[in-house]
Amino acid sequence: MREISGMWVNPRSPAHVLEGAHRPAGPGRRTDPREPLASHGKRWMSVTLDGDKSVSVPDRTRRTRRTHAMHGVRRLLRGPRPESVPSLVGTACTVVGLIDVAAGVFPRFRHSRMHTLAEVLPGALGPFAAALSLSAGMLLLLLAHGLKRHKRRAWRAAVVLLPVGAVAQFAYRHSIVGVLVSLTLCWLLVRHRDQFRALPDPRSRWRALANFVLLGAGSLGLGLIIVSVHPGRVVGDPSIADRLQHVLYGLFGVEGPVDYAGRTSWTVAYSLGALGLLTAVTTIYLAFRPEHPAARLTEDDESRLRELLERHGGRDSLGHFALRRDKGVVFSPSGKAAVCYRVVSGVMLAGGDPIGDVEAWPGAIERFMDEARAHSWTPAVMGCSETGGQVWTRETGLTALELGDEAVVDVADFSLAGRAMRNVRQMVKRIERGGYETRVRRARDIGDAELDRIRRAAADWRGTDTERGFSMALGRIGDPADGDCVIATAHLPGSGTEDSPHGDLKAVLHFVPWGRDGMSLELMRRDRSADPGMNELLIVASLQAAGKLGVARVSLNFAMFRSALARGERLGAGPVLRCWRGLLIFLSRWFQIESLYKFNAKFKPCWEPRFVVFRTSRDLPRIGIAAMRAEGFVNLSPPRPFRPRTPRPCGHTARTRPEHEVSAA
Repeated sequence: MREISGMWVNPRSPAHVLEGAHRPAGPGRRTDPREPLASHGKRWMSVTLDGDKSVSVPDRTRRTRRTHAMHGVRRLLRGPRPESVPSLVGTACTVVGLIDVAAGVFPRFRHSRMHTLAEVLPGALGPFAAALSLSAGMLLLLLAHGLKRHKRRAWRAAVVLLPVGAVAQFAYRHSIVGVLVSLTLCWLLVRHRDQFRALPDPRSRWRALANFVLLGAGSLGLGLIIVSVHPGRVVGDPSIADRLQHVLYGLFGVEGPVDYAGRTSWTVAYSLGALGLLTAVTTIYLAFRPEHPAARLTEDDESRLRELLERHGGRDSLGHFALRRDKGVVFSPSGKAAVCYRVVSGVMLAGGDPIGDVEAWPGAIERFMDEARAHSWTPAVMGCSETGGQVWTRETGLTALELGDEAVVDVADFSLAGRAMRNVRQMVKRIERGGYETRVRRARDIGDAELDRIRRAAADWRGTDTERGFSMALGRIGDPADGDCVIATAHLPGSGTEDSPHGDLKAVLHFVPWGRDGMSLELMRRDRSADPGMNELLIVASLQAAGKLGVARVSLNFAMFRSALARGERLGAGPVLRCWRGLLIFLSRWFQIESLYKFNAKFKPCWEPRFVVFRTSRDLPRIGIAAMRAEGFVNLSPPRPFRPRTPRPCGHTARTRPEHEVSAA
């Protein structure tokens, strides 16, 4: 420190500190830097310690609080964030819809204080509020789902419904609060209309209209019967017009001109209300349900996919399953990569890794996500590899979770010798002594008559009404385009005749190509009357014949939650892991979790992890149900008259980024 003009100054202090040294002394400012800092209070901090950041601590706290308060006021005046508007409006409709349903089901609830909340939304229209509570509540609940999913058609209905409800409430109830809330919600919808762009099912518009006309006419006719089947309980002599008016009112939950004695009036009212609800619920469901196109590959799509698999098919053992013809496909802008998918219950499911060049994967993934956003579908990937999971999470911000492991056997290392393979070896020898024979051939080397017999046997031995499999199943056998597939069959000579549907065939295994030197197990079927061990026999025969077919690696079944099952049975496993393993074993009664793991482990494979990729944890239950439906474990197909007659190609409506730029210009 040195003295300059009567002041003590640090020669290494910055220029602004020297400038501050010439400021006149004031309250709380030291005139001599050698005086202790504490002697002048806590208001000021030393400039030589903090430089230009020296600020009063209490002033800084007050300034921060004022800043936060101003930000809160500005945020309140700006309204909710645009991306949160659909969820906000949908939640509001859900809450008030539940209250309206309760008011319609429980008569005492109609006059409670809680019912005043239901009057602020268009479910309550003047004097019809109590009578229309049930139907209006269901309408709001179903409309809320469409609004939460950004559906454009739901937005149009809400924009029309909210002003009508506001006018009705003001005319009948004089409810200023109801008018303000309805107009506020309508203002939010109009202001943030860009958030509601999700496309509906192109088939639902006309189907919803047809459902409304047919079911409405049926409800009207059945309602006339319900009104007329109680002649002894009718008060007076109502005319046909009165009865028709009573039915029309009853379908909307309103009491009509016909009166009954005793509890008959309640019976008629609830019956008519149920018919009206049935008409409304089914029509609205068909109008606002998620788009569910019957996607299938076109011939051009399949040709392009086969070209990609020819060059890059050896990267993923599930690549050939992308050729399922009930899938849709999106290609990267360069055409060097593709993602195949199926839409189930509003979930856009992709299986395995993208097809094609790894460097082009991001372009295909971007197209996939654009398609999901255009339809408000939930994106998900089932069974991708570790490399695929890394690309998906990096490019999309999604989350990956280990789903299970794939069993891969190296043909060169496989042998039945040794103590570890004793059980498999003994089972195979026992079956061979029983006279069984095996044949392992390419599909193109099998005659048409034998292929027809194999297809018929596989269908008869399926054991379920529907074909199972999605991400790891091709869904067909012996197609002329799949000549490279490998079919292993087990025969028992003398067990059948030429006239029998299956002849001497006892078991079938079907493998699909995995690049140029591999194959993946796609299907296992056997005759229930055959000896146990047919699948083990054919897998061993396929592995032993793989070398002659030019196959160096074989992918067997997928074992879900394998690591949990393996760790849970080890010595020293914790209670949580043991409980999780016990739950998996319990679920194995229906989903073959433990049995597939133990079956694959017999052949001493290498385990390759597979992952599920999803957006948020809240989507997992929905993705799980959609995956089980896609795999065939859960069948929720509509009745046969309502199923589409022929599948149609899936038209993609999501535009690419360059197309957006051209349209904007």
